Amino acid sequence: MKKIALSIVVLSTYLLFQCYGIVNAQIFVSATGNDSHSCAATAPCLSFHQAISSESPGLEINCLGSALDESAAATNITKTITIDCHGASGTYLVAVGSNNGFVINAPGDVVTLRGLNIDGTNGPGAGGPFGLNAVVIQAAAIVNIEDCVIENFAQSGISVTTAANTVLNIKNTTIRTSANGISFAPTGGSVNGSIDHATIVKMSGDGITGTGAVYFTVTNSVISNAAGVGVNAGAGAVLEVDSSSVSNSRTGFATSGGIIRISRNVIYDNTANYSISGGTIATSGDNKVSVNGSTVPNGTITQQ
Repeated sequence: MKKIALSIVVLSTYLLFQCYGIVNAQIFVSATGNDSHSCAATAPCLSFHQAISSESPGLEINCLGSALDESAAATNITKTITIDCHGASGTYLVAVGSNNGFVINAPGDVVTLRGLNIDGTNGPGAGGPFGLNAVVIQAAAIVNIEDCVIENFAQSGISVTTAANTVLNIKNTTIRTSANGISFAPTGGSVNGSIDHATIVKMSGDGITGTGAVYFTVTNSVISNAAGVGVNAGAGAVLEVDSSSVSNSRTGFATSGGIIRISRNVIYDNTANYSISGGTIATSGDNKVSVNGSTVPNGTITQQ
């Protein structure tokens, strides 16, 4: 009987935790919400700030309704969390003036941003002032950025300044009309991962730029109309670009001490396709290139 009673207690405790998890698995925010609410679907919070502070690590924030004005301050993420706004078309995080959008400082944790439109202005078509960076990654074990649109930032769409090892995966994401698209400048450890099916267009600086212990693979992506460099590898960085289009920029690929490996890409209509000031641009020989500029790759990739 004692064993049966114990089993019932254990089962009841398990079900209680499961029910608690179901009840709290989703937190909701809405432009018509209120930060004094419980953040339930029927009583959503107004801001990501409040939703994050009211949520246990590992759970999920969802968006309801239209634009969210987060211009008062950056949204700080310090724990494992998922923000998923797939179900709410026209949801915007607005970062204005001297603010960043999301600042991730969550050592050892996993952060996922999905289905967000992050606009550095006062809203679509409103013009400046501009926010600084849409997403700043200061610390995390893994960051996933999926199905997002990022636009109108004075510095970078995504800025990585981690001091410890971090994995970053970017998928199905568009970054446009900002200074730099994705900027890597780790201060310690290494940052590595993948950029897949990304569109990075109309940068006043570089499309993808990295210095330090940076190891990234870029696949099936479009990098276009960068006033600076499409793909730029500084000292220590290794960037591999495959099956992508790098076009209509001042310089397609540049290295100043890093390594860029290119294969199966379309490289058209850059003022100069390559710039090498130390380091290596290695080609597999199967890219489609319009010849612009006198500099050519100074390394090869053996096909097997």
